[in-house]
Amino acid sequence: MNAPDGSALRRRLGLFDTVTLGLGSMIGAGIFVALAPAAAAAGTGVLLALGIAAIVAICNAMSSARLAALYPQSGGTYVYGRERLGLFWGHTAGWSFVVGKTASCAAMALTVGHYVWPAHAHAVAVASVVALTAVGYAGIQRSALLTRVIVAFVLAVLAVVVIAVLGFGDVGVASVIGTVIGTVTGTGRGLLEAAGLLFFAFAGYARIATLGEEVREPARTIPRAVTISLAITLAVYVLVAVAVLGELGGPGLAEASAPLTAAVRAAGFPALGPVVTVGAAIGALGSLLALLLGVSRTTLALARDHHLPAALAAVHPRHGTPYRAELAVGVAVAVVAAIVDVRGAIGFSSFGVLLYYAIANASALTLGTRRLVPVVGLAGCLTLAFSLPLVSVLAGSAVVLLGMVVYAVQARAQRP
Repeated sequence: MNAPDGSALRRRLGLFDTVTLGLGSMIGAGIFVALAPAAAAAGTGVLLALGIAAIVAICNAMSSARLAALYPQSGGTYVYGRERLGLFWGHTAGWSFVVGKTASCAAMALTVGHYVWPAHAHAVAVASVVALTAVGYAGIQRSALLTRVIVAFVLAVLAVVVIAVLGFGDVGVASVIGTVIGTVTGTGRGLLEAAGLLFFAFAGYARIATLGEEVREPARTIPRAVTISLAITLAVYVLVAVAVLGELGGPGLAEASAPLTAAVRAAGFPALGPVVTVGAAIGALGSLLALLLGVSRTTLALARDHHLPAALAAVHPRHGTPYRAELAVGVAVAVVAAIVDVRGAIGFSSFGVLLYYAIANASALTLGTRRLVPVVGLAGCLTLAFSLPLVSVLAGSAVVLLGMVVYAVQARAQRP
């Protein structure tokens, strides 16, 4: 389905900027937020949980890349589900993504608040959303440029953490080996729960697919960008997780409100604490910026098909951005960030996004070839989604069911 006149976006993003936007969504989203609750669920099994989350993410990425090359439009799995499985599943995917990632945006905004000004975390979160919504409104190229700066800084901070802990701290080769051996012993529901929470950290490549209509040579660029950004993110996460877990241990990591800051201090480098704190805040801002872009593009796609108010499909004549969708998403995220808890937001977000990717894998199964990857991805997504904390599963299921009811009512109203 082509974009209607007046709502077509401009193809401005090359491979480098597309990879950067993917990294901006992932680097910082989990490494500063999800390690502690994952360790609380799995203990030293957090590394194995990270591996499970990565396998599911890789399958999702491969399925999404194949589909994005066929359907280079804004909307991601909303478009794939609609085209391959039917309107109902497309709508369910789009609904799951928008509500899940709205919670994810709120989690990132609250992360900024907790690091920058803990006593007024909600106020800082709302201010962050307002500022980055304005950046997105100004144009995708400016957003990509800002994300490039943020990613470079955060990668530098994470490199400092790894070098300080593994290179100069007390964590030697023996400690790392012991950590890995401890990981292998982790089993049970806690391991799957931790993997589901850590999946939150890998979901950034969805931003690449949802920006498909703004990418040059999408059939070639999107699969390469997904592969490159996911590979870099996995390598960074493994290094940082080994360093932090090796320094703090499972119980220490689970109790740390700022795990990376705690690790560098425990390693004997307290002066690096403020540097890591700034890196965490900036990394969360980068994730928030990319997430806002992705949610607004899926909102645009839903509005084009009249599942959301048609006014949200408007594209700014000068900036070439879906400005009404961006403003609507910004308001919704600001409201959520003002009232929710960051850990609850992570669980709810993971549930919605895992269902979103389950539909992506089901869509990829209809392509007729290379079925193993989407089968593993589909099974992995459903398993991790329903292994999350019970509150997240119940809340997520209720909201997704509400979306299904909304679709059914709209479909009945549109029948002749």
